[in-house]
Amino acid sequence: MRVVPDGIIAELARMLNGKRFAALSGAGISTESGIPDYRGPGSEARKVKTVWYQDFTTDSELRKRYWVRSAAGWPSMRGAIPNAAHSALAEMEHGGRISGVITQNVDGLHTAAGSAKVIELHGALRDVVCLSCGEKEPRTAFQDRLLSGNPDLKLVTAAPRPDGDSELPDEAFGGVEVPDCLRCGGILKPDVVFFGERVPAERVSRAVELVGSSDGLIVLGSSLTVYSGFRFIRLAAAEGLPVVIVTIGPTRGDGLAALIVQGRLGDVLPRL
Repeated sequence: MRVVPDGIIAELARMLNGKRFAALSGAGISTESGIPDYRGPGSEARKVKTVWYQDFTTDSELRKRYWVRSAAGWPSMRGAIPNAAHSALAEMEHGGRISGVITQNVDGLHTAAGSAKVIELHGALRDVVCLSCGEKEPRTAFQDRLLSGNPDLKLVTAAPRPDGDSELPDEAFGGVEVPDCLRCGGILKPDVVFFGERVPAERVSRAVELVGSSDGLIVLGSSLTVYSGFRFIRLAAAEGLPVVIVTIGPTRGDGLAALIVQGRLGDVLPRL
């Protein structure tokens, strides 16, 4: 995609100048870190069936398949590093132009880049959580236990999906044993919001407060297809706050935006 013209960058800078915007980020901000998005141009159609919370908790075979795919994708996810867009956004926050980041991503890259106020709407893959007692375990420790009990998984590799899942052939799933909670023996789940789960109310409240106390909202790399993110652009518009969208391709919120910039975030944000 061509570089965004200087005139458009200048227009965006004028909108942000002297203001403190809340940022809402989606999978598109992490593509330049090697993590694919769901719906952006060039992304492949999702082949892995969406995992719903109810199915994960009740179907042991589905749960096993999820953890095998996740085990294959985790090394790439864990090794991903913040890109120029993450770093520029952190600098904008430290400079007082960004009031905080609400992210739909579960990769933890905003925090790794140095952003101080990050609300992870859908949680983060860095931990797994027990569905019975609530005990958390670092994902790296769980990975070690999973591979120790299933040595053949060390040979299975796959590119990660934005949610840490991956795509694998059926033959990869045979004979796998998934570790249980070390504390109570309960079912372990990545500490992220699955389809069919609600974003915790406390998390939503903090995000609503952040948007309401800011001078505007800038959307970064999200198609706004999922309501958990779209609600904030509706909130900003209802409050009369300017909305800016920086991404590639159309979004659900285009009709509510005061300015839309079509471009790579790694190009746009460092130039502000």
